[in-house]
Amino acid sequence: MTNIITDMLQEKRFILADGATGTNLFSMGLQTGDSPEFWNTDHPDRVTRHYESFIEAGSDLVLTNTFGGNRYRLQLHNGENRVTELNKRAAELLRESVDKSGRKVIVAGDIGPTGEIFEPAGTLTIDAAAEAFAEQAQALAEGGADIIWIETLSSIEEAKAAFTGAKTTRLPVVFSMSIDTNGRTMMGVTAADIVKLASEMLPELTGCGSNCGVGAAEVVAAMMNMKKGCEDLPEPPAFIAKANCGIPEYIDGKIVYNGTPELMGRYAQLAFDAGATIIGGCCGTTPEHIRTMKEALEDYQGGTTPSLDQIVAELGEVSVGATSQLQGDMSVAGGSVSGTAKRRSRRKRPA
Repeated sequence: MTNIITDMLQEKRFILADGATGTNLFSMGLQTGDSPEFWNTDHPDRVTRHYESFIEAGSDLVLTNTFGGNRYRLQLHNGENRVTELNKRAAELLRESVDKSGRKVIVAGDIGPTGEIFEPAGTLTIDAAAEAFAEQAQALAEGGADIIWIETLSSIEEAKAAFTGAKTTRLPVVFSMSIDTNGRTMMGVTAADIVKLASEMLPELTGCGSNCGVGAAEVVAAMMNMKKGCEDLPEPPAFIAKANCGIPEYIDGKIVYNGTPELMGRYAQLAFDAGATIIGGCCGTTPEHIRTMKEALEDYQGGTTPSLDQIVAELGEVSVGATSQLQGDMSVAGGSVSGTAKRRSRRKRPA
């Protein structure tokens, strides 16, 4: 079976993914507390306009409006019986937009977390979650998805369940986790752990990476740590970088991300230098940001792996946890580092 991700990466050096779904839909009238997935049937014209905005901006890969489309998330809106309907329609709308564009754009069936806690700390079992993910993934495939895109996970258990469910479609599968707590996910997973988990899923897994989190600098650092963690893999998966657009700020009653298009353009270049070949934006990233990222990458010949000094200077602070993982000192915890503090950390590097 051909793999559309692998094929595209043989044709070009990088795949430019899209930006934020929520940011776009909120600008079109989605209200806090609403289910974005309901818009796939209630406001298909707006969802289509969202898709087309990123296709026109130059994205090679666009995610379906189905991040919360599993039965557990939809249950919060009394929509647990609409999983197939809402996911299939989201994929159909994107497939129609891609076909109309005349461009080669990957339809990525988006799957987010359940929002539940897994055993033994919680009650959700891996088998039950895998069943829910399979239900969602199969609906996305039926609607015309080219790949299954699993994102914003924080636990190993949920990643395994999502992968198990997704691969029932026999489509290419990628997953990414949100590193947002001192170089780790909320459940303590590091970039090296992500690579180790991915290695156990090969060759069925196509890509892995980091998305969302606390900003572009941390995602680039995660790429470096992932690259370091796969040195022994003969054929590592493609690396995904999909960072938030800067840092969120609360302004005039709204959450606003402070990342400029220029910052996101430079982030895209540094992510590429750090090893990412599928690059996009997450929360706050608009078509304008993606357009600038495309311009930044198109003629970029690439550079050396960025240094921590360079990441901090150009993108912002990097957590001590991510820094210590790069330096091989896993005992360091807490805080973030500026250039000066980071240099002190380097002097403590073990021999």
